Amino acid sequence: MRGVKTILFLTISNMFMTFAWYGHLKFKEYDWGKNLGLFSIILISWGLAFFEYLFQVPANRAGFKADGGPFTLVQLKTIQEAITLTLFMVFTIVFFKTEKLGWNHLVGFGLIVLAVFVIFKKW
Repeated sequence: MRGVKTILFLTISNMFMTFAWYGHLKFKEYDWGKNLGLFSIILISWGLAFFEYLFQVPANRAGFKADGGPFTLVQLKTIQEAITLTLFMVFTIVFFKTEKLGWNHLVGFGLIVLAVFVIFKKW
């Protein structure tokens, strides 16, 4: 159950972080965001990142083997990266219609999935 909680919390955490890192690129398309300065955008992004940490820290604590979880530190990081790229691909398709994901992006993502396999495999 801790593994499921870890993955769920890392997914929620990454949603907030993706919006903090890339969502501000869409602000100028809205009336309220057209005249925002860089400092305002940074503060909004930090506010989103706060919620990211509310899920990321408990996810890693619940999932870390030394704290009773099922994952090693390297496995936790690998899971987080795979989730990040998955959510980023969805985010790009949904919010940035002009961005196209090409075959090379999909191959790269496939290699990351392969990395997950290699890291989790008991050799």
